[in-house]
Amino acid sequence: MKTDAQGDSAAHSCCGSHHRDQAISFAAAESPQPGKKYFCPMCEGVESDTSGRCSRCGMTLERNPAVLEPNKIIYTCPMHPQIQQDRPGICPICGMTLEPRSRGVGMGDEEERHEVNSLSRKFWIALVLTIPVLIIAMGHAIPGLRVDAIVPRQIGQWIEFGLTTPVVLWAGGFFFTRAWQSIVNRSLNMFTLIAVGVGAAYVFSAIAVIAPGIFPEPFRRHGEVDLYFEAAAVITTLVLLGQLIEAKARSRTGQAIKALLGLAAKNAHRVRDGQEEEIPVDAIQKHDLLRVRPGEKVPVDGVIVEGHSNIDESMITGEPMPVSKGAGDKVVGATVNQTGSFLMRAERIGSETLLAQIVQMVAEAQRSRAPIQKLADTVSGYFVPAVISIAVITFVVWSIMGPSPAMAYALVNAVSVLIIACPCALGLATPMSIMVGVGRAAQVGILVKNAEAIEITEKVTHLITDKTGTLTAGRPEVVSRVTDQGTSEHELLQIAASVEAHSEHPLARAIVEAAKKEQIGLREVTDFQSTTGSGVSAKLDGRRVLVGKEKFWADSSVTFSNELKGQADRLQEQAQTTVWVAVDGHAVGVLGIADPIKPTTRTAIRELHDLGLKIIMCTGDNRRTAESVARELGIDEFRAEVMPDEKIEIVKRLKASGAIVAMAGDGINDAPALAAADVGIAMGTGTDVAIESASITLVKGDLMGIVKAIHLSRAVMRNIRQNLFFAFIYNALGVPIAAGVLYPFFGVLLSPMIAGAAMSFSSVTVIANALRLRSIKL
Repeated sequence: MKTDAQGDSAAHSCCGSHHRDQAISFAAAESPQPGKKYFCPMCEGVESDTSGRCSRCGMTLERNPAVLEPNKIIYTCPMHPQIQQDRPGICPICGMTLEPRSRGVGMGDEEERHEVNSLSRKFWIALVLTIPVLIIAMGHAIPGLRVDAIVPRQIGQWIEFGLTTPVVLWAGGFFFTRAWQSIVNRSLNMFTLIAVGVGAAYVFSAIAVIAPGIFPEPFRRHGEVDLYFEAAAVITTLVLLGQLIEAKARSRTGQAIKALLGLAAKNAHRVRDGQEEEIPVDAIQKHDLLRVRPGEKVPVDGVIVEGHSNIDESMITGEPMPVSKGAGDKVVGATVNQTGSFLMRAERIGSETLLAQIVQMVAEAQRSRAPIQKLADTVSGYFVPAVISIAVITFVVWSIMGPSPAMAYALVNAVSVLIIACPCALGLATPMSIMVGVGRAAQVGILVKNAEAIEITEKVTHLITDKTGTLTAGRPEVVSRVTDQGTSEHELLQIAASVEAHSEHPLARAIVEAAKKEQIGLREVTDFQSTTGSGVSAKLDGRRVLVGKEKFWADSSVTFSNELKGQADRLQEQAQTTVWVAVDGHAVGVLGIADPIKPTTRTAIRELHDLGLKIIMCTGDNRRTAESVARELGIDEFRAEVMPDEKIEIVKRLKASGAIVAMAGDGINDAPALAAADVGIAMGTGTDVAIESASITLVKGDLMGIVKAIHLSRAVMRNIRQNLFFAFIYNALGVPIAAGVLYPFFGVLLSPMIAGAAMSFSSVTVIANALRLRSIKL
């Protein structure tokens, strides 16, 4: 970034956010078309082949992104897509930080680090300088502290002036830069209000120190003019803190991209002319033959041409069960090969792979967020010009009609208007409620990544939820046992677990874990054999034991009773995977394995319905399982066998219809939809990618956390609106008095000292109201 104004720009608080379409070209519909190299972002049709200023509005012309080099990084404003340039900066319309239009590894990282470091440095220096200003200015209000006895008043004034000047003009200098841009572009925003308030307090106090004689006697206390350096310094420091928090939050959005890219395989084994060589994944070409061994990641998307294996595709489907693959079956890059070795042909490489598309979807969805300050900015859009107009009118009227010295009265009353309109309380209104609310949420296991999520959560109308790991535990467990041939349930589980202990299949692990949970001792087996995709066999105490799918029996001449078959069919109707156990050619029982529903899920679904939400389950699992879970939980709608790109399309369709959508999930396959939803909610027990893509993380992975998050959001937003009311009510009442409307009738003027007190009292009211959130019941 080239300037401090640009480097310190983290102004997500100054404008709203609209979700942008995933455009491929640099120029959006409203952007300049290919032609001239430079254009004016404010005046349509003003273009030039040379740099300079707009002939209509005087604004500096910007580079036309439509004629830039294709590989250049283009920076654009999410709120105003027509603002595009080939370097970092801020939006001239709203003051928001421009973001890279297409983000890859490292793209924009350097700028973000510079932004965070610069804001951090300025905040801490401003804080160190502000503390002594507060002590000198407010020390008399602290019992037992006699600041005047240590620092004489005359010297203290100059110390305050010297310490406040770098805080306001250096640390907060970009406030004034943005405020000036907002005035030039006739788009007043929060920075206008901040600059007016801070500038009024600082300039008034500086004049009072440098030239106190111009102020009339009625505005002196003990012969001295009151100073407001502490107001200017504190406001600047608080706003810097908010900007720093937002800058850090935005820099973290890139972590989801990095986590996704980290899933990809780094190397591959290419087979040419019967020779095998290890190469980087980037060197793979279409139609290359690749060898994938057990435990390795599939390097790119392709199709198996030779071999057979079980592949863990949970990153795509979210389902823990491995998928059996053979010749002719498609495989997806970054999935994990579990059991067999196979030869595949590369079909999609680089940006064409499913993983790369997921990365792109997450990046596109993350760029659009609705700032929590939008409500304050909307009010400020009317409030700022009104206050400035009142201050100007006050100056003119008093300079013409006021008593002698008229100009001094005019100046002091105009400054009183600006000081009482100082946005100290307004600056605290949302951050205080957010800080307290986020802290309260953390106490109950709800981690909120950004303030935008709190604002939107209260408005959610539809909740899309994944099944595995969200509604269910996310791991297969033995939930049913059916026995035959006089075998007990204990013995059935012991036989199955003893044989399956030698297998690495997820279902085998579930059976072994069930035995361990019940402290059932495993017995020694010999002659263990595994048949890929069917089952396993071994000898136990001299008897031949078979454990596996029902179709495994066809080739093994296993007999079973009709009653056992009927019970197994009923388990399958309940979406349970059946594992048969046979001893010496006779079926002795069936184990039902399923992903159990979490204990709190039913209660959470019921309460979410009570809150007015419509719930849609989207899962990569089969339709029968999805229907069974949806029916059991009373879910409104369900979609089965859904891929990641289909999930994000469902989210987009709902949003296009006017719904406010929350997405809850825990898997890599959920990441794009989590990022695209108005509110992404990740289970803390899920993958890092899902957590990074989401706005809210439920630490315990408990769906009741969503219920609590909605209650919290509604309470916080209600608190913020109350704070905004308190922040403006003092201004609304005090501005007319400061302007002198009571003087003709009662001879009453609101001095800057009283204006400052009213401003401070409004801040105390806002803080006290925000602290009430600490005791909110969730």
